[in-house]
Amino acid sequence: MPGLEAVQMLVREPETMQSAAFHPLRAMPARAETLSDRLRPLGKRALDIAGAALLVVAASPVFLVLALLVKLDGGKAFYAHERIGRHGTRFGCLKFRSMVMDADKRLAALLETSAEARREWDSTRKLKNDPRVTWVGRFLRASSLDELPQLINVLKGEMSLVGPRPVQASELAAYYGAAAQHYLSVRPGLTGPWQISGRSDTSYAQRVALDVAYVTRPSLIEDVRILLRTPMAVLARRGAY
Repeated sequence: MPGLEAVQMLVREPETMQSAAFHPLRAMPARAETLSDRLRPLGKRALDIAGAALLVVAASPVFLVLALLVKLDGGKAFYAHERIGRHGTRFGCLKFRSMVMDADKRLAALLETSAEARREWDSTRKLKNDPRVTWVGRFLRASSLDELPQLINVLKGEMSLVGPRPVQASELAAYYGAAAQHYLSVRPGLTGPWQISGRSDTSYAQRVALDVAYVTRPSLIEDVRILLRTPMAVLARRGAY
């Protein structure tokens, strides 16, 4: 099952440190819910609302300039692609459009004619030299500014500032396997462990493992740490394409 091997490495027996198989039907030992457990979701949502609102206000001039640049090729400035959110809810994940208007058709044609592109796409769901990306889109993707409109998704409650990156239904079915239950238990994030760990330079199995590790060890302190590391990860542009 794709990604499952990486997830298995995350689960260890506390005494022997021997690997334990990750089993979707094996119940985890019950743990009494603490006050911290009950308050953490409220604190995370408060952080989302305050942080996203401040960033929207601060970045509004950038929003306007980027929207105008994207529209120069005659297409729409924004693009909403369907993603899977918490509890399986589908939502339109907002981005500045970074591809040509007929991107889906061009991708299908490329994958039919190029075995190398097919292998790369199947492994990472990304293409380093993607012919669909526009001239301004390359800059937006390298700087991650194409994802700036997702602050609106955060304010709407569809996403969080920190969490697993949002995926399509086909990705969830093909790559997550039993680990899908972890992904579906939280809001997807504007940034997250994958964003600061190499992004597209990692395999999809590693991405799934990072998501599982994040969800199984919830922490507002960890969220803040990821947020603080994100600007450096963006500037380094590792895995950004």
